[in-house]
Parts: sequence; structure tokens; C-alpha cells
Amino acid sequence: MSNAEALPEAAPGRAVAPCCPPLTERPFTAEEAETAAPMFKALGDPVRLRLFSAIASHEGGEACVCDISDVGVSQPTVSHHLKKLKEAGLLTSERRGTWVYYRVEPSVLAAMGQLLAVNAATA
Repeated sequence: MSNAEALPEAAPGRAVAPCCPPLTERPFTAEEAETAAPMFKALGDPVRLRLFSAIASHEGGEACVCDISDVGVSQPTVSHHLKKLKEAGLLTSERRGTWVYYRVEPSVLAAMGQLLAVNAATA
């Protein structure tokens, strides 16, 4: 499986199905772990986590790269980290003129939340 399959990208307004059952439901199969790992790996880097958070919390869940690049690393490094987040299926992007806008689809956040949800029976 490719890294992009961690959480499939959705077209705007379409839901993304979670890749795997909630972590508290049962142990992952080897295939499920292979599918989910790229997402966690992408978010395991502090710069990527800051970029993802900046985009997700930006008005409308979308941000121009010009608005989020102040994370203490060079612009080429920011671009590298954004590429990794896209490859993990966590971001989509759209070029508008000279700027690239990044978006976290609400369905991606919902799928991540479902993956990390605590089963009421185990709480």
C-alpha cells in the first residue's frame, strides 16, 4: 500500500471513510497497521504537526502557504513537510495564481477522530 492510502483524499464535500476501526475496538491487523502508520508518521514530526494544526485551525480549514510558513524552518523545508502531509492523505492543495492553498478536509479530521475514538464500552 502506498503512503497516500492512509486516509484517502476526498473531493470537497465528500466524506472519507476511516481506514481502520477505532484503536480501542480491537487490535489492528497487519494490513490496517500498514495503512494507518503513514498518517501517524507524518504527524510525528513537530514541524508537520504545527503546519497541519495551522491549516486545520485557519479560518475555513484552508490556508495559503504564505500564511503558515513561519514555523522556524526554511521555505523549501516547509514545502517538503507539506508534501509529506499530502502524501499521507492529510492535506489537499490548490494553486491559485502564484500561491498554493492547503486544506484539511473536514472528513479527514472526522476519520482521524473516529480512528482515535474511545469505545464507550471500554471507557
